[in-house]
Amino acid sequence: MCWTGLFKKQIFLPKTIRCIYTTSILKAMKYLNQQEAINVDQDLFNDYKFSVDQLMELAGLSCSHAIAKCYAAPQYARVLVCCGPGNNGGDGLVCARHLSLMGYKPRIYYPKPTPNPLYENLTHQCKSMNIEFVDATPDLENISQQYDLIVDALFGFSFKPPVRETFVSIINVLQNTKLPIASIDIPSGWHVENGKNNECDFEPSLLISLTAPKLCAKFYKGPHHYLGGRFVPPALREKYQLDLPEYPGTETCVKLS
Repeated sequence: MCWTGLFKKQIFLPKTIRCIYTTSILKAMKYLNQQEAINVDQDLFNDYKFSVDQLMELAGLSCSHAIAKCYAAPQYARVLVCCGPGNNGGDGLVCARHLSLMGYKPRIYYPKPTPNPLYENLTHQCKSMNIEFVDATPDLENISQQYDLIVDALFGFSFKPPVRETFVSIINVLQNTKLPIASIDIPSGWHVENGKNNECDFEPSLLISLTAPKLCAKFYKGPHHYLGGRFVPPALREKYQLDLPEYPGTETCVKLS
């Protein structure tokens, strides 16, 4: 199933034609460098008066929906959500909350909580819904017995290497686990523009780009790439020439590849 921006109606196409259609979308779509990604966020905050928590809620919700499309419960119900200290981690907290409402059993690994009311509220919401927070880094040898899926919400497009000591152990888990990994916006540790590097070269099985794909997404070779965050105003799309695909119907995410 695919949707065309021209006719705005549902069309069922043979697999070969769908592949050609998807390829043309990816070639036309704008991939953001780090500064452009920062500028888009600032415009959303300053020109369009979105709040951080508002965008975080929409982003986290779309991530949970993309995960459900690729890794449905109950087969993948046991989810480890790894959250970092910034906005990417906030997206992960929101995602975990929504997953818990969709039949999943998420646990959250949050090694460096942000001392900020926004993040404290997100943490409180998760705890009030009986979502467990785990203190210790999961044991690589036993992680497959404890979980079915890992959500990587550690670092976003503002990340600058090297990986700080607090996160070295969990990055090692991502590097070596055989579990499927769903990365939010950027695979943690990847260079936002150049992709994999010597320190972090794991390939998530699902990448959920938010707002618009970043340049590193061009290097993504995994099976599932989705776009989430259905909140970009038309004028902002035009300003940055984003040429984003149409979201189907009432969906909060759209499959890119």
